[in-house]
Amino acid sequence: MDQLATYWKLVSSPFIQTIQMVAFSTLFSVILGLPIGVLLYITDSEEKGGILPKPMLNAVLSRIVNILRSFPFIILMILIMPLSRIILGTAIGTKATIIPLSIAAAPFVARVIESAIREVDPGVVQAAKAMGSTNWQIVYKVLIPEAMPSLVSGITLTIINLIGYSAMAGAIGGGGLGDLAIRYGYQRFRSDIMIITVVIIILLVEIIQLVGNKIAAKMISKR
Repeated sequence: MDQLATYWKLVSSPFIQTIQMVAFSTLFSVILGLPIGVLLYITDSEEKGGILPKPMLNAVLSRIVNILRSFPFIILMILIMPLSRIILGTAIGTKATIIPLSIAAAPFVARVIESAIREVDPGVVQAAKAMGSTNWQIVYKVLIPEAMPSLVSGITLTIINLIGYSAMAGAIGGGGLGDLAIRYGYQRFRSDIMIITVVIIILLVEIIQLVGNKIAAKMISKR
């Protein structure tokens, strides 16, 4: 029992920090990625389903998203540290890590949203146009609701990726379970701490995937 209490004392705070990092960075990455993903779709060519074709804007957005997605997270986090310091006054810790996590995940979210919207039946969009719907109405009344199951699956995948990113952030002062595994597991040669940390992360991923799948399946069944 004493050993379990010791483990709990070590793990509880980093676990809460990881949950905080992942929750807030998911929220902010969706806020950033949603409009970008929608713009990537609606500004594409008419042949690809775009309802407001803007080839130049689409090309610029697409390149920016591709460039940001190509950055390894550790390098991106180091590059964004000055921004974290300007906004929060510090570049280390749980709160400071949320900013690079959000920026790193936003391009991924944008592509997820774009792909989900592309799965919507073009006939539904044409029907909405025939009924006189505006482009904005087509986006929030047709495209997003119809793509919701795929969006849930994509956001679930985003959360899982962010768990991995948050663990990597521990290598450069990000806190959370990654920091615990490095400081106590790796640097102090505590294989038991390493194993516990890995098991917690695996369980967290499994739970999130299960919940995401159930929500998506429920949405599909209600159609």
